Amino acid sequence: MRRAGPASQQGMRWANLALVLGEIAAEPRSRAEVAAATGLTRAAVSSLVEELLAAGLLTEPGPAVPSGRVGRPGTALALNPEGPGGVGAEVGVEHLAACVVDLRGEVRSWHRVEVCNRGRASAAVLAELAGLLRRAAEDAGLRTAGLTLAVPGLVGAAEGVVERAANLGWSGVPAAAELRLALRAAGAGELAALPIEVDNEANLGGLAELWLGGRPADFIHLSAEAGIGSAIVVGGRLLRGARGFAGELGHVPVRPDGPECACGARGCLEQYAGESAVLRAAGLEGVRGDWVALLAERAAAGDAAVREALAEAGAALGIAAAGAVNLLDPAELVLGGGYAELGEWLLPAMRAELRGRVTVRPWSDEWLTVSRLGRRGPLLGAAVGVVRAIIADPGRFATADQ
Repeated sequence: MRRAGPASQQGMRWANLALVLGEIAAEPRSRAEVAAATGLTRAAVSSLVEELLAAGLLTEPGPAVPSGRVGRPGTALALNPEGPGGVGAEVGVEHLAACVVDLRGEVRSWHRVEVCNRGRASAAVLAELAGLLRRAAEDAGLRTAGLTLAVPGLVGAAEGVVERAANLGWSGVPAAAELRLALRAAGAGELAALPIEVDNEANLGGLAELWLGGRPADFIHLSAEAGIGSAIVVGGRLLRGARGFAGELGHVPVRPDGPECACGARGCLEQYAGESAVLRAAGLEGVRGDWVALLAERAAAGDAAVREALAEAGAALGIAAAGAVNLLDPAELVLGGGYAELGEWLLPAMRAELRGRVTVRPWSDEWLTVSRLGRRGPLLGAAVGVVRAIIADPGRFATADQ
């Protein structure tokens, strides 16, 4: 077996840049505190910090908070809020959205428009999204380092290709390439030059929960809008599966002899708890626009048909979720996406099914929670993932920026 050779000098320096930046990203610190935390010499830390300052990744906002040591406090180092930003984009069945976050993960601009994308050509959808992205970037006023697109569909091994998005009517769409062309046509050349990644919206919502929601290392994020998906996080990492398709909970059969689904199978969860199914059961079939807000308003007003429809959807969600819990034994289930706003009426039936069907351990209702991020999760996950990648590998960014 061939032995690994020694790490290159550049590789070691990049690793140390990431080590230093990671410590400062956790909380502002002085050079001395970084040296103590990392085990690097003060001279090495000072050299690395100067490189990070030159790349615009760090700033020196003022004196460090006193640490109890004798002597004058050093100068605090912090992530630069005017440094590189991350861009998130989202194609939903009923909306488009774009945002920019700064290096700290704080939102600098946010745009969302309600528009029906079901059955629209991908080129037309992405052209409209490109205009939204251009406005978001202009409003943020930051140089941007990368762009991630969230889509409600299967993103395959081929880079940036949406294999299937049944609720959009997309199949084999090279979304990254089409978006790049749309950005150039929209006069957003700087955005078109960025690395563009594409991921499933449920995956990105789950990552946002992991990074921003204070979740444990093992949980399942149930994401529901027009369709239903999930993100499975194991040991603090997203479980993607052999082809990247893990988490398609919406197409788990809850009643095998049920109605045919858009995917071609029968009795899928989406046929009982997806947007169309719930609206139909509530007597609101054909409603467009913000259907989640409409259901919440009607349910809060005591509409019996809406409450019954949500209870039926909650029962179906509970059946599917119980199978996932028995298989994976997560620490938590998190109800996210649009259904986070309907938790009051979904959770009772979900909890009843989980109590009756989870057999690997006694079920506790407190293990099923509602996301604080809700519908913002996928877009936040898309944008924040970009800046987290910078923090994890600042040497690559600094080199590319020179």
